[in-house]
Amino acid sequence: MLISATAPPTTPSTVWLGRGRHTGPAAPDVLRAHLQALKDSGTLHDFRELPDTETAEGESAFEARWQVPEDVTVRARLKLAEWSGRGQEWTLVAEAERPWDPRWPSPAEMFWPWETDSAWGHETVTGLRFLDVNPLPADDKDLRRTLRGALRDTWTIDVVVHEAMTPDERGRRSLVPLLPPGLHHRVVEHRAAPHQLRTVNWALKDFGAEVPRGGALVLPGSPAPDGYAAGDFSVRSVFLDGSHPTEVLDAVRRYAALPAQLPEGGDAALTLLREKWQLLTLEEELARERELVAMYKEALEAMTQSRDLYREAAEQAHEALAAYREAAAEAGEPQRQQPVRKSGSPFQQLGRTLERLKETTMGLRPAAATEHPRDENRDPGPGDGVAATDR
Repeated sequence: MLISATAPPTTPSTVWLGRGRHTGPAAPDVLRAHLQALKDSGTLHDFRELPDTETAEGESAFEARWQVPEDVTVRARLKLAEWSGRGQEWTLVAEAERPWDPRWPSPAEMFWPWETDSAWGHETVTGLRFLDVNPLPADDKDLRRTLRGALRDTWTIDVVVHEAMTPDERGRRSLVPLLPPGLHHRVVEHRAAPHQLRTVNWALKDFGAEVPRGGALVLPGSPAPDGYAAGDFSVRSVFLDGSHPTEVLDAVRRYAALPAQLPEGGDAALTLLREKWQLLTLEEELARERELVAMYKEALEAMTQSRDLYREAAEQAHEALAAYREAAAEAGEPQRQQPVRKSGSPFQQLGRTLERLKETTMGLRPAAATEHPRDENRDPGPGDGVAATDR
């Protein structure tokens, strides 16, 4: 089996990617209601549910357009697909007219209504919740499985926070809402209890990462993005007392800014957004029609040029054939019909015919012009006569 040496494409700086699960019923109805409410309020310019002919069987898709500060337009496409468990999996890709600013609103909030117990706010691989604290499982085997799943998931940014001691109510609040809005539905926060540190670091040992006691670590992912070093994205101390955890938040922001490969399925989602976009403005529709007209015009010109070339070649063939017949008539040689070859294109056959005619004509004309004049003052010898006609 051949393995391509081409590296996967990097996520463009203008693109936001997200993925998750909707564990409740009637996910399309939730999307329609929320999108319509945002359109009525002016938050969205427009949205559209794509017809079944534009999606695969068992899937549905929605497109939406809005503007962020500085009048930057964002286009986004959300796909719903059946999930092996209960509910559906959603994949969301958004692209702006300039590099993505994490301070802009999360595209997920443009499609889904946010509530504390929202059915859609679950990460796909582990099923953990966005914008919430996710304690690591008490069972060691489940804990290792959760961390390895988080390391394999390239759609999310996972951060593990170790509680040096059991925090109070303020310390049990998630740190993710303190991040810029554009990271709210890309970051998953895991919490390790005081006694789980050894198990956590044992699970991370193969990845060359370690969570400091009472600190935090942004997991490297698999593969880790270029420029990742565990020491640069670990924090020695995190105070879970309600204060602003500047170091942790800064580590997450720096990780999000690293150039990363498109996650599995991200390339296809981005291609659909760019090439199958249906929610066009009037200006975009006019531009698309002009492009089609220009394309048809080029195709027609190419066909016309091909026709003219073919006609010119045919005329040259007729001229060569006439010259051949004329030369053959002057030489008195009976015309020989050339065998028809069935192989090759018409242009190739025509080229070969022209070559044969050219050679024949050049061979015939000198023969007719080089006859010896008869000397009337001497008797004809045995070699005299019109030799050209006897050949």
